[in-house]
Amino acid sequence: MRTLAALLALALLSGPALPLTAQGPPRVVAVGDIHGSLEGLTAILKAAGLTGADGKWAGGRAQFIQTGDYMDRGDRTRAVLDLLMALEPQAKAAGGRAFALLGNHEVMNLIGDTRDVTHEIFATFADSKSESRRQDAWSKYAALAAAQTPKEGPPPPVYAQTKQAWLTTHPPGYVEYREALGPGGKYGRWLRDKPIVTQYDGTIFMHAGFDPATAPATLDEVNDRVRDEIRRLDRFVDRLVDRKLALPFFTLQEILQVTANEIRAANAVMAEAEAAGRQPDGSKLDVPLLIEAQEIMKIDSWTIVAGEGALWYRGLSTLPDDPTGGPFAALLARYGAQRFVTGHTPQQSRRITSRFGGRAILIDTGMLAYYKGRASALEIAGGALTAIYENSREPLPVLNQATVWRSPSSSVTIGR
Repeated sequence: MRTLAALLALALLSGPALPLTAQGPPRVVAVGDIHGSLEGLTAILKAAGLTGADGKWAGGRAQFIQTGDYMDRGDRTRAVLDLLMALEPQAKAAGGRAFALLGNHEVMNLIGDTRDVTHEIFATFADSKSESRRQDAWSKYAALAAAQTPKEGPPPPVYAQTKQAWLTTHPPGYVEYREALGPGGKYGRWLRDKPIVTQYDGTIFMHAGFDPATAPATLDEVNDRVRDEIRRLDRFVDRLVDRKLALPFFTLQEILQVTANEIRAANAVMAEAEAAGRQPDGSKLDVPLLIEAQEIMKIDSWTIVAGEGALWYRGLSTLPDDPTGGPFAALLARYGAQRFVTGHTPQQSRRITSRFGGRAILIDTGMLAYYKGRASALEIAGGALTAIYENSREPLPVLNQATVWRSPSSSVTIGR
């Protein structure tokens, strides 16, 4: 048995301590994919007793965990971000906790993949000076394109956009949006500090899930890997900008096109030197950049992008159900946990769903009207699981397990 001193020391090492009482851990309320549905989010927070009529925290010591994908598609994305950010200090002051995990859509935006950001979302970042910023951004792009266009031959496609085409793909608010989501932006700083997975009182909360065949040894391992990958890409983009090869608002696709161009140009320099029987001209080769460029071009295999990675995996929803837990029983045992709680895949029933004998609770019920679903929340309190909807509460089956599923050695810091 661990001594009290040892437990206290462990708590100090693992991050901010959770409130402890003789009555055990406080209730947990988890909300899945929001996708910019401010109306759905505010309604379910009130139904769960986490906020009052004024929209401010009223949950006391409750632990509110949002499992990612609060961004994209819905035009109130910015308001959702602001609400989640505002609830954090309010909950903390009341002795509770409110925090959001990263989903694949948050990470997409952090790395410049804006395919699901609508013009309506961009517009919420626009102000009276947006048009002048937009024109200035075009001028910078045009100057960069001119500098990167070879004397002979057409410019590479990434530098070949016409003004009309560029303005179409960069609507009002685009420049401000990308800045706000950048490493130094209001939302970018906040998001980059978030984990993708956390464990609390025997439950693992995350956006998508783990493929048992490739799951990490520890939960902190995957959190660290995702943070490192985002930082690596941030640094690489800074390097391209410093070398006047890209602009800060370039999309991920454009960054990869620039990267491929640099690799092709370097290969041409080396091939020419080899054909002439001499060493390549070192002044034409940025070796550190080229080494990093080759790693960036492998981004499809990174955790933040990989189709079966922790931000994209759908097996908890799509694999055949197995009341004994299937491959997830052993995976949960590895992490000293009882269940996964995930979103990511809208449930066809539009209801919170229990699978694998209660080892997977799937909470994406298609909150955004686009999915024709409903707002919902999962409550875990006193060993009971309850699905909360705007006008009803429904009990969920609980895994019948005698083991106490608490393992300090596999705990994960909740927020940083």
